[in-house]
Amino acid sequence: MARLTSQELLAKTRSEIKEISMGELKNKLANGDDFVLVDTREQDEYAQGFIGEATHIPRGFLELRIEALEPDRDKEIVLYCAGGNRSALAAKSLEAMGYTDVISMAEGFNGWRDAGFEVAQERTLNTEERERYSRHLIVPEIGERGQVKIIESKVLLVGTGGLGSPSAFYLAAAGVGTLGLVDFDTVDVTNLQRQIIHGTSDVGRPKVVSATETINDLNPGVKVVQHEERLVSDNIMDIIKDYDIVVDGCDNFETRYLVNDACVMAGKPNVHGSIYQFDGYATVFHPGEGPCYRCLYAEPPPPGAVPSCDEAGVLGVLPGTIGLIQATETLKLILGVGDTLVGRVLMYDALDMTFQTFNVPKDPSCPLCGENPTIHELIDYQAFCGITAAGG
Repeated sequence: MARLTSQELLAKTRSEIKEISMGELKNKLANGDDFVLVDTREQDEYAQGFIGEATHIPRGFLELRIEALEPDRDKEIVLYCAGGNRSALAAKSLEAMGYTDVISMAEGFNGWRDAGFEVAQERTLNTEERERYSRHLIVPEIGERGQVKIIESKVLLVGTGGLGSPSAFYLAAAGVGTLGLVDFDTVDVTNLQRQIIHGTSDVGRPKVVSATETINDLNPGVKVVQHEERLVSDNIMDIIKDYDIVVDGCDNFETRYLVNDACVMAGKPNVHGSIYQFDGYATVFHPGEGPCYRCLYAEPPPPGAVPSCDEAGVLGVLPGTIGLIQATETLKLILGVGDTLVGRVLMYDALDMTFQTFNVPKDPSCPLCGENPTIHELIDYQAFCGITAAGG
C-alpha cells in the first residue's frame, strides 16, 4: 500500500470528490435550492459565526449523526469547514456510507467570511449550560441551536396546581428561560396528593411563591415571573403579551374560555389540558392553524353539571401524565419539531391504560375564529358560564 503524506491524501481526496465554490453556494442559498447544509467545524469555531441555516455537526460526530439528520442517501448534502480540508475528508467518508450527492465547499467558512458574504451568529451555550443540557445536545432534533431556542423561550403557565405542577417542573428542567406563573391560591394540604411542585412546609403559602422556590432550586438559570392574581378580562391581555406560549392548567370553565379567547386574539398557542377522576385529555389550540376551544365547546355546560376535582376527586398521578404531555407539546412548539396536537385531541384513560387521538376540525361557524366571527373583545366570563359574582 502506498504511503501518503497528509497533503498528498488531501490532494487525492479533493480530486475524487465534488467541490463547490463559495459563489456557487451563495447562489444556491439565494435560489432556495433543496439541499442540506452542514457545518463540520468545532464548537468554538461555530460560535464565531456560520453560514445561512447550516446544521452544526462537528467533524468527529458526522458519521454518527448524519443518518438522523438526513436518512435519504440521494439527498444533496453540502459540507463546509474552515478551509475546505476537513469537509473534503468528510465528504469522502459520507460517500463510503453510500451518500451519492455530497459536495464540499472549497474555500471553507474563512473564505466565505473574508469575501464579505453574510455570516449568521446566534447565542451559544456556556460551559455550565452545555453540561446541564448535555443529553439534549446529542439529540439531532435539538442540538445546541434547539437548546438555545428553549432557553430564549417564554412560557406562561395558568395555574400551578395538578397540571401546572408537572408542566412547570419539567419545562424548568428542560431550560425554558422564562416561566410565568399565574395563581392567586395558597397551598392546602389536600393539594399535596397531586400538586408535586409544593411540599408540606408550603401549606398556607402562596402557590406562586412555593412553585418559584422549587423551580429555582431545580434550575437557577430559569427566570420565574410571579403573577399572584386572578386572571380576568381586564388583566389577561397585558399578562400574556410578553410570552410565546400559554399552558392552560386551570380547573374551571370561565378561565378556560377566557384563556382561549385571549390567546386567539393575541395569536398565542394555547396548550390545553383537563382531568377528571381517571380520565384526561390534552390538545393544542394554535390560532390560524387549527380549531380553538370554542370550536369544540361553543357553550359552557350548565353550572354544576361537571363537578370539579374538589367535588369528584382525581387519581393523584393523572395530572402528572397530562401535565407532562402539555410540557412535551410546549417543547415541540418551541423547537418546531414533530407533529403537535394542533387539530387533534389526545384522550387518556388511566383505568384501561389507553390513549386515543381524535381529529378535531376547525368550525367555520365558530363565533371567535370562524369565517364570520362575532366575538371581537373579551366578555364577562363568569356571566357567560352562569356563575354569579357571589357564588363563583
